[in-house]
Amino acid sequence: MNTWVRSRRSENSLGAEREHFDKQQLSSISKAINSTETPVKEKHARRIILGTHREKGAYTFWSYSLGFPLASSSILSWKFCHVLHKVLRDGHRNVLQDCMRHHSSLVEVGKMWAHLHDKYGQLVGLYTKLLCTKMEFHTKRHTIPPNLEITDEDLERAAGTDINNVFQLTVEVFDYMDGELRLAETVIRQLNTSIAISSLTSGQCRLSPLIQVIQDCSQLYHFTVKLLFKLHACLPADTLQGHRDRFHDQFHSLKTFFNKARDMLYFKRLIQIPRLPDTPPNFLHAASLAKHKKLVVVIPDQDEQEQPDDDDDDPEPLIDVGSPAPVALASQPSVDMFDKAFGPPNGAFDDRDLQIDNLKRDLELLRAELERVKAEAQRYITQLKSQINSLEAELEEQRAQKQRALLENEQLRMELESTRRRNAEHEGLQVTFLEAEKRAQASEQRYNMLKDKHTELVASHAELLRKSADTVKMLSVTQQTQEEVERTKQQLSFEMDRIRQEADMRMEEQKFEMDKLRRELEEKRTEMMRIKSSLQNTEQASEQMSSSMSALQAEKERLMRSVSEKEAELSSLRQSAQLQQSSLQQEKEKSSRELGELQSKLHQKTSQEEQLKQKLLEEQFALLQGTVSEAENIIQDAVAKIDDPLHIRCTSSPDYLISRAEAALSSIDSLKRGHSDYMRNMSDAGGLVRALTQFSHLTADTIVNGSATAHMAPTDHADRLTENCRSCATQSLQYLQDLKAKVSLQRADPASVRIIIQKILHLGQELRPKGMDVRQDELGDLVDKEMAATSEAIEEAVRRIDEMMNQARKDTTGVKLEVNERILNSCTDLMKAIRMLVMASTDLQKEIVEGGRGGASIKEFYARNSRWTEGLISAAKAVGWGATELVDSADKVVLHTGKYEELIVCSHEIAASTAQLVAASKVKADRSSKRLSTLQQASRYVNEMAANVMASTRTGQENLEEKDTMDFSGMSLIKLKKEEMESQVKVLELESLLENERLRLGELRKKHYEVAGVPLEQLSDDNGLGPMAPASPKASKPALMKKPIVAQKPSIAPKNMFK
Repeated sequence: MNTWVRSRRSENSLGAEREHFDKQQLSSISKAINSTETPVKEKHARRIILGTHREKGAYTFWSYSLGFPLASSSILSWKFCHVLHKVLRDGHRNVLQDCMRHHSSLVEVGKMWAHLHDKYGQLVGLYTKLLCTKMEFHTKRHTIPPNLEITDEDLERAAGTDINNVFQLTVEVFDYMDGELRLAETVIRQLNTSIAISSLTSGQCRLSPLIQVIQDCSQLYHFTVKLLFKLHACLPADTLQGHRDRFHDQFHSLKTFFNKARDMLYFKRLIQIPRLPDTPPNFLHAASLAKHKKLVVVIPDQDEQEQPDDDDDDPEPLIDVGSPAPVALASQPSVDMFDKAFGPPNGAFDDRDLQIDNLKRDLELLRAELERVKAEAQRYITQLKSQINSLEAELEEQRAQKQRALLENEQLRMELESTRRRNAEHEGLQVTFLEAEKRAQASEQRYNMLKDKHTELVASHAELLRKSADTVKMLSVTQQTQEEVERTKQQLSFEMDRIRQEADMRMEEQKFEMDKLRRELEEKRTEMMRIKSSLQNTEQASEQMSSSMSALQAEKERLMRSVSEKEAELSSLRQSAQLQQSSLQQEKEKSSRELGELQSKLHQKTSQEEQLKQKLLEEQFALLQGTVSEAENIIQDAVAKIDDPLHIRCTSSPDYLISRAEAALSSIDSLKRGHSDYMRNMSDAGGLVRALTQFSHLTADTIVNGSATAHMAPTDHADRLTENCRSCATQSLQYLQDLKAKVSLQRADPASVRIIIQKILHLGQELRPKGMDVRQDELGDLVDKEMAATSEAIEEAVRRIDEMMNQARKDTTGVKLEVNERILNSCTDLMKAIRMLVMASTDLQKEIVEGGRGGASIKEFYARNSRWTEGLISAAKAVGWGATELVDSADKVVLHTGKYEELIVCSHEIAASTAQLVAASKVKADRSSKRLSTLQQASRYVNEMAANVMASTRTGQENLEEKDTMDFSGMSLIKLKKEEMESQVKVLELESLLENERLRLGELRKKHYEVAGVPLEQLSDDNGLGPMAPASPKASKPALMKKPIVAQKPSIAPKNMFK
């Protein structure tokens, strides 16, 4: 009995302790995570983190956090992400595993907020991506803890020796860093564009998570530098060019983020942000690793007690010391109550119970003391860690100084080697200088020899000058006798020079006279030479000299007369030449002025022509750009229609798609010709503009009709066709983007667009319906036969419905008779509407044949339009078959051997068949035809009657089905649980059957598509019911086919086993 009492007391104590822990955790979580725009308080986050260490996991945190309405408040989601980040960094090591269990829900929350236009919503989307990346990274790299505090040796072991693993780890670290930087940049950008600043609570609410971001980024930056240096030691530099570019972008982003955060007052008292170097490390130089310093982030100690705020109604210490004591003291009254009820054992109270209670109290006190000591030790550990970080920073600095000293030693060694080389070169220069000095001495000797030779030449020259002076003296006597002759000679020479100057100025007609005078002067010169020679013998021929002097005088007079005559003629010629020269000068000046004016006008005309030509080029290019922009809008509008919900009901035939694709291909050829013509002559962009307009419209038409054709194609073909349509739009927009810029205009090529359109053309050819095994000359007769057979089938259906109506009135009474009459009457109305539709279609076909056959016969017209004829035949067969099946289903329903769903499905099918017949009939009809409007009215009437059949069928089914009331009042809890499990099993079985039947339906529709071919046109909005059209594999599922909601397990409070 005592043992049971002690165990009961221990269980009560543990239960009370657990209840207090849960209450404390719930209080901290609710105060830390709320919708108030204030930062998360550190004491609440510490309590949550200590709670994860106490229970060795985050089960309690997640159990309370899942109850928060994260989808209703973006601020609540933001603070939840902040607390989760803290728990991941500083919580127990098992927290990561607990968080990975909720990875998918975290992703859904991020996606939901990312799509909303809310500032906090954008931040929540980025923060959830970062947290998911963090959890995935540390789950994969379990050797690296979530707080990223790891030594370089552990990082080397985590990277391993396989260079591929190092490469992959570097990429993952890059992605990790990108998530951190995107979040930080978005937060700072919102603060810069909003009123909130770091001193307000709204700004602090956004900034507080950046403390953990700064701690993560400092470690990730160190990891990246180490890994990149290791990669550059093993791989060539060209292979790692992308890694270097990505690191440089992250380096500049991280530096900008740290600088902005360092300037904010909010961070100055909470964290010491390290400084990055001015330039990123040079990974191509291995010695740069020594200059790298590990970034150390220091969180200052917050010893001062935080002030209790308004929401802390019961502020408690981190470790509750006094809570176990009341529990222990409360155990004594429970013992007394037990003794009062049953009495003490053996007639007296056992002292050991009191000792046990005292020991328990002492144990609780010691446990509280131990918790206090642990908290103190944790604080000391935190301080020691900060000291270790600072010492590690100093150690890194010492290592860097050591590396710098080694580098300086290496530089000094290199300088010593260069000095030695310079000394060797200096010795070589000294040897060269001695050789040059020897050559200079030899040159000086040669100079002395040349100087002596020059002295001898000067002496011989002086001797020759003396001999020349003697010769002059000898000739002086002869010169005295020749003075008169010399004077005469001088006069004659003067006159001859004057005559020569005047003769040079004469015109071409005076050249002959001047030549004659020269010859005479030469003769006189020869005579003078003879006279000079005769004067040397003056003693012998003095008489001859006197006679020659007289002759010379006479000759002189004659020459003077002739010279005067020539001077007169020359003066007259000079005057005439001056007159001519002045007139020529005037003409020349006038011509030069006119030439200058003409040149200035020509220059102006040339500049104007250049300006007009440049303006024309700019206008043509602007016209081209406008056309390209309009073409982009057309193609973008076509792409938007692919995802437009209103476009889902639009359909097209493969034949029309093929015609559009072929036209688009031909427009690409004309586009290439226009592009080449424009590149040859950029002043005329008309051909290219026309080709671009045609290309954009035909390409957009191909995209729209391709998407519409995909709505009626099998799943595989529809997916490929839709993807090719999107690729066609993408390639077309890329080609148009190349045409926009002058740089890429030359290399713009629509070859990729041609390839995609050819793929669309090939898919359209694959989707074309298979031809019927009927000769073309028999198609006309076959159309008439099928239309007649359809009319007969409808008449037969009406007759059978009348028979069933009469039989139902005989066999049934009451509600069943009323239901059967309503169903059969609606079927009769539907058959009458179909008969009217067939008659209207027959009249329209006759009008089409008469208007389109021309001089040909009816059979030739049907043979020429064989595909349209085959569509008519297929539609007529479908209408006849649908009428027969509808009557059979109605018969079964009336006789209670069939299902109401069969009648509903037959109504769908017959409405779709009549819609096919209408579409096939109006393909070639004139839009303004009255018979076409009559056919459309008949089609709408058929749809209304089909809807009446379905409505009467559903109403009859509801009236005849008996619904049992579900009464569970007499069932026990176990019985209800058993029935619930059986119901869930049945629901799962039905869901499995439903999925299998859906797959079978899809395969049947695919096979029907392959055998029967594509219908010509699907029902449009004005002549068909949307839900009754034959659903393609891409169509949305009807409401009846949706998966039912599985019943949820009821929440039942657990029973207390001790009550």
